[in-house]
Amino acid sequence: MTPPSERRRVLVLQHHPGEDPGALGRLLSDAGCVLRRVELDAGEPIPDLRGFDLLLLMGGPQHVWEEDRHPWLVAEKAAIRRWVTELERPCLGVCLGHQLLADALGGTVEPMAVPEIGVTGVELTAEGSDDPVFGRLPRRSYGLQWHEAEVVGSPPGCAVLAGNEHSSVQALRFGSRAWGMQFHVEVGLDRVATWAAVPEYERTLAASLGSVAVLEQAVARRLPAMRAAAANLVAALVETAFGTIGAASSGAAGGLRTRSPFACAR
Repeated sequence: MTPPSERRRVLVLQHHPGEDPGALGRLLSDAGCVLRRVELDAGEPIPDLRGFDLLLLMGGPQHVWEEDRHPWLVAEKAAIRRWVTELERPCLGVCLGHQLLADALGGTVEPMAVPEIGVTGVELTAEGSDDPVFGRLPRRSYGLQWHEAEVVGSPPGCAVLAGNEHSSVQALRFGSRAWGMQFHVEVGLDRVATWAAVPEYERTLAASLGSVAVLEQAVARRLPAMRAAAANLVAALVETAFGTIGAASSGAAGGLRTRSPFACAR
């Protein structure tokens, strides 16, 4: 058994207590990674980045331009820039985390004319199909969408990996070690009711689908595909970041199970 000091450490930056890593966190834990969750909206400070190997940026009801309302966004964006451009360590942003990654690196995020709420399909681009992480997904994948802002201009040097008719930048990669995805595959059925209780999300749901039950049914239909996507993404992320497919590839994706000196330790 690898000593705890040698285990890969994952820093999770959260923006709402109901938006934790979900299946992504469980899969990384199964691979032996150690997760530390920091609740930025509750005033928790960002720890020394040098003590971590992977950064997860989760979703939240905030917007990237609300720095006056949420001053901690300034420090978070600075931390993202340092992580990606100076430390050059792997990062995955989800929903708001995807938008923060783009904004921090020089991209543009703007309000949408019509929010995207529901379970929708996203199509991989040619670069997405060739990407070492998102290339593990089917050409058309499904995820839960619940956003009223979008990346309209990716940062210089970014590859756009996926899009759909609602938003052309559903996934992106900066350099070779930072990824963002607008859609959620980490969620379960219970997450819909939890998010519907958040005032900002309740408002957009009421104006679009109008019903928690309709959204829960949509998630239930696509949940097996979303679970497989989460497993494949984590397996590919672990392999790309640390040099192994690792234990995360077993389970829902039915993948390989290999080890290397760079694997997340059990």
